[in-house]
Amino acid sequence: MNTPPASTDVLAQLRAVLGDRVDTDHSALQGARADKSGHAAAGMPLALVRATSVSDVQETLRIASATGTPVVTRGAGTGLAGGANAGTGEIALSVRGMDRILEVRPDDLLAVVEPGIINADLNAALAEHGLWWAPDPASRAISTVGGNIATGAGGLLCAKYGVVRDAVLGVDLVLADGRLLSLGHRTVKGVTGLDLTSLVIGSEGTLGVVVGAILKLRRLIPGEVCTIAATFPDVRAAAEASAAVTASGAQPSIMELMDAASLSAVHALLQLEPPTPGAAQLTIQTDGPAAAGEADAIAAVLNAAGGTVAVSHDRAEGERLLAIRRAMHPAMETLGTALIEDVSVPRSALPAMFDEIARVEREHGLVIPTVAHAGDGNLHPNFIFDATPDENGVIEAPEYIWAAADDLFRAALRLGGTLTGEHGIGVLKKRWLADELGDAQWELQRDITRVFDPAGILNPGKVFAW
Repeated sequence: MNTPPASTDVLAQLRAVLGDRVDTDHSALQGARADKSGHAAAGMPLALVRATSVSDVQETLRIASATGTPVVTRGAGTGLAGGANAGTGEIALSVRGMDRILEVRPDDLLAVVEPGIINADLNAALAEHGLWWAPDPASRAISTVGGNIATGAGGLLCAKYGVVRDAVLGVDLVLADGRLLSLGHRTVKGVTGLDLTSLVIGSEGTLGVVVGAILKLRRLIPGEVCTIAATFPDVRAAAEASAAVTASGAQPSIMELMDAASLSAVHALLQLEPPTPGAAQLTIQTDGPAAAGEADAIAAVLNAAGGTVAVSHDRAEGERLLAIRRAMHPAMETLGTALIEDVSVPRSALPAMFDEIARVEREHGLVIPTVAHAGDGNLHPNFIFDATPDENGVIEAPEYIWAAADDLFRAALRLGGTLTGEHGIGVLKKRWLADELGDAQWELQRDITRVFDPAGILNPGKVFAW
C-alpha cells in the first residue's frame, strides 16, 4: 500500500509514542471499517490504535490534533448506525483493551470502570457483590459499556429500570486536543454547573473519547421472576394489548413484541415448531416480591384483549422465551442483508405505528419484520434486501429500501416519535436529523460539538454532517 507522505509522518509519530499498539495490518484495518449495521466506510483507515490506557488515548489525540488527522473511536464494533466506522485517512482508536473494573462500592451503589469492558462481563462481576448495572441491550453479551454510553443504549429492561443516561453518574473524557476532563460526580445528587455527563451520553464520539465511567448500580432484585407469553391473531392486536398493559398501571420489567415475520424467522433459526401464520407474540416479565401478583394482573389484561396467555414461574423457562427474542438479529441475517432500524413513538401510538409499517409494506412491496420494546414504544423494523459488496467492500442499501425507510421514519415523526430510541444517528440517519430537530436546533447542537472539537476531527461525517 502506497501511503501519502503526510500519512507516513502521522504513522511515524504514533509509532514513536505507542509502539506496537499501532496496528496497520490489512485485516485489522478492514475490520475497523464496519459495524453490525452492514455498512462499511469507504477506503481504509490510516491505522488502528489499540489503546490500553488513558495515556494512550491522550497521546493519540494530541498527535491527531497537531496533524489535523480525523479520529474514530471504537469499542466492540456492535453498533447499528455506522457510527464507529473508520475510513480513508482516519485513525481508528480502539478502547476495547481498556476493560478493567477499577472500583466497586456496594455501600454507595457505584462502580468505576474502563470503557472496553463487556456489559455482560461487568454484570457477572457485580453479581458477586449482589449488584447489577441495569442497561440491558440485546447485544449485552458482545457490546462494551463505552459503546453503550456513546450511543445512549437502551434494551429489554429499560421500560422499568431506565436507559444508560439513567445509570451513569460521571465520565472521564479526553478532548480532541488530549486534555482529560472528569465530568459528573460520585453522589446521588449533584447539580453543580451544566450536566455535561448527560451531554456526552449518546454523543457518538463527537465530543471526546470516554475513557472511564462512574456507574450507578442497583442491588439484585429479591423474589421470583414470572414470564408471560401471549399470542394474538395479528400484530395490531398485540400492540393494542401492550398499550392496555401500560394503561393499566402495571410496570413489567420486560415487554417485548414480535410480529409474524420476525417470529417466523426466529422459529426457523432455532428449529422450533412454526408459529401460527400471521400471529404475533408478547413476552412479558415481572420481577421482585410482587412478581406473581403483577403477572396475574397483566395476564387478565391480555386475556381481555383477546390473547392466548400462559404464565410461567420458572426462571429457566423465562430465559428460554426471552432467547427467542434475543435471536432476532441472527434470524434476520438468514433472510438476507438487514438494515436494522430503530424508531420510537409514544406507547399509546404503538398500534398506529404498526398500521404505518403495514402501509409502508403495501406501498413499497416489502416485508418488514419488526420487533418492539413495547414497554417503551421503541420499534426495530428490519429492511431485508440482497446485496453484493462493491470493490471497496462497502454494502449500501439500495434506493428503494431507503425510500421505504424514509416513509417509515416520517410516519414515526408524525406520530410524535423520534428517529432513534437507542441505536444513534451515526452515518445512516444523519440526513433526517434536521427534520426532527429543526434547522435552528440542528445548528445549535452542531455548534456545541465545535466547542469540544474546534477542528472537527472527532468522528467526522457522522451525526451532524449533511
